[in-house]
Amino acid sequence: MSVYVITGVSSGIGFGLLKSISEDPQNLVVGLVRNKPATEQKVATELGKRSNVHIVHGDLTNYATLKQAAADTTTIAGERGIDYLVGNAAFVAQFDTHSPIGELGEEPEELDDFADKLFKTNVTGNIHFFNLFMPLVLKGKAKKVIAITSGHADLDFINNFDIENSALYSASKAALNIIVAKFSAQYKKDGVLVFSMSPGVVEAGHFADLTPKQTEGLMKFMGRVQAYAPHFKGPVPVEGAVQTIRSLWERASIETGYAGAFVSQFGNRQWV
Repeated sequence: MSVYVITGVSSGIGFGLLKSISEDPQNLVVGLVRNKPATEQKVATELGKRSNVHIVHGDLTNYATLKQAAADTTTIAGERGIDYLVGNAAFVAQFDTHSPIGELGEEPEELDDFADKLFKTNVTGNIHFFNLFMPLVLKGKAKKVIAITSGHADLDFINNFDIENSALYSASKAALNIIVAKFSAQYKKDGVLVFSMSPGVVEAGHFADLTPKQTEGLMKFMGRVQAYAPHFKGPVPVEGAVQTIRSLWERASIETGYAGAFVSQFGNRQWV
């Protein structure tokens, strides 16, 4: 039996992970979300009664809710602690997703607001999340902490293929990767594996309802992804991404060089 704590389980990869992991009744899954009632209703409707699933209120932008979520999780998990702590939740918006950085500067106030939200959620929020839940990880058996990051944070990918879009989001994920390495530096001696993993290009609802200009930006990006990886056929479904993600974190270890690493879903720097 393993205990999993995952942020952002209301949709996308997070919900896919919760669904997949909780299929084994021996696993215990605690999911942190901002909207607890809506997520509980979704779980009941789509998954039925799974006594091994617990939905807890926790917002990465609100320290008090994370602290309470850690206390709630302590009650749920008891002395078993946490085996897998997964920082999946992130702030994503269309503001920079399909536009080059020069265009973002044309809306300075929105840029400032967007950057503040990105870093408060994707960076500072995860620092609080990891710090508050680390005592439970230290009690667990597997002792694995995984941050869901993005290949957008890879400088070689950006420079070699002129990836213009998602500048601020990329910067926030690059900062997250540094934070992950710092946690690894502190806790590796305690047997805790901390690393960052990109899930690849996943169809998680981020490509819907685009404006013509955003669609143009998306097509430009996809063309460059195709140049980077000629085998690329398009975003993978959540279900397929979940299996690849779980396969990697199961085999990853400190001994095999994953401590503090920033890798793809394949365990290397091949992002798609």
